[in-house]
Amino acid sequence: MSLQGSGAFKDILSAKSFLISFCCLIAVTAKPVLSQEASNTIKQKTSNELVFGMSTALSGPAAELGKNMRLGVQIRLERENEAGGIDGHKIRLIVWDDGYEPERTIPNMRDLINLEEVLAIIGNVGTPTAISAIPIVNEEKTLFFAPYTGAGVLRKNPPDRYVINYRASYAEETSTMVDALIRNGDLKPEEIAFFTQRDSYGDAGYIGGINALKKYGLKSETDIVHSRYERNTLVVESALADILLADPLPKAIIIVGAYAPSAKFMKLARNAGVDALFLNVSFVGSAPLAKELGNNMKRVIVTQVVPYPEDLSVPIVRSYHDDMKLYGGGQEVSFGSLEGYIAMEILIKAMHNIEGQPNRENIIDAIENLGEFEIGIGRKLYYDRESHQASHKVWSTTLRQGKFVPFDWTNIPSLLVP
Repeated sequence: MSLQGSGAFKDILSAKSFLISFCCLIAVTAKPVLSQEASNTIKQKTSNELVFGMSTALSGPAAELGKNMRLGVQIRLERENEAGGIDGHKIRLIVWDDGYEPERTIPNMRDLINLEEVLAIIGNVGTPTAISAIPIVNEEKTLFFAPYTGAGVLRKNPPDRYVINYRASYAEETSTMVDALIRNGDLKPEEIAFFTQRDSYGDAGYIGGINALKKYGLKSETDIVHSRYERNTLVVESALADILLADPLPKAIIIVGAYAPSAKFMKLARNAGVDALFLNVSFVGSAPLAKELGNNMKRVIVTQVVPYPEDLSVPIVRSYHDDMKLYGGGQEVSFGSLEGYIAMEILIKAMHNIEGQPNRENIIDAIENLGEFEIGIGRKLYYDRESHQASHKVWSTTLRQGKFVPFDWTNIPSLLVP
């Protein structure tokens, strides 16, 4: 029997044909990773767009946060494009879903920076996803601007050059809660408990709260109840059991979680007889949380890092409302989309100060050179080379008839009474 007629020979030919085709495919589709300087040069020569990237949660239990952040950024850049853009350059946003999972954020960031050649990353949602993004932006020398997280890892001193924040930190939010509970509510540190997500986000809020409690005499974190749940799950029953085993039950519970599991925890806790005041940090997302809780839930607080989105006495809120009507597609206003809008407002303000076309380095210089500035938020913001967080303000809201409305901390004693 000849070799040519054998099955083995056919297998060899088939394998050879596959290898040739595979190598040709690689030759056609492979794209070399450009150096930073080459990337900036090419964009200046060939593109009339300023392209920004966002890797965010468009699916999963934090999806509403990502969608709102995207909406706010998008409507502000739409208005800028309508007015002619930045020195004639239109702005475009590329948004990819990471489902609030760090392992999906990493390839998104790599591809946005190296394949899409974005000028900067803006408005990513989440602490664990941000932690996976930080080494990449530092390595690739690309701005990571206004991520939707208050974690301390993004707030180093001195700061990372390529990480610039807008919002107050989680430590500032939880410290504000603790101050109000103890000073205005006359609680003891041991009467406060924590329900947090079991990851870097939950840890950031918890550590900030514990440090604040220690200033009021808490001897050890073991003196208070700390219950936890796993990220991207709704399995909160075990965490609730930890609260129910406390003797006495806590009078206030600080919550550092996503809206869906946080809402489930609060509803189950109420049904189990827990009459504590629930206090959530801003990342929970007020609108989706209110929707999950319904109209009957009472005594719930959410701290905020932007003004009340329906307070038309605030200039930037008025502009935000105008642009939501024009470009928002009928969607409702929210704290999350207002935060995205503010982030893009700051970035646009900085880019207008750049001589020539913005690139990955001069956009950072422009932000740092803003110094003290205003955007109509009701207070002054500040950036320089040593200060990469514009705002330290924390607002408070409470749930009334299915909606979060402004709240004065001096009234907190009324919420501590079942």
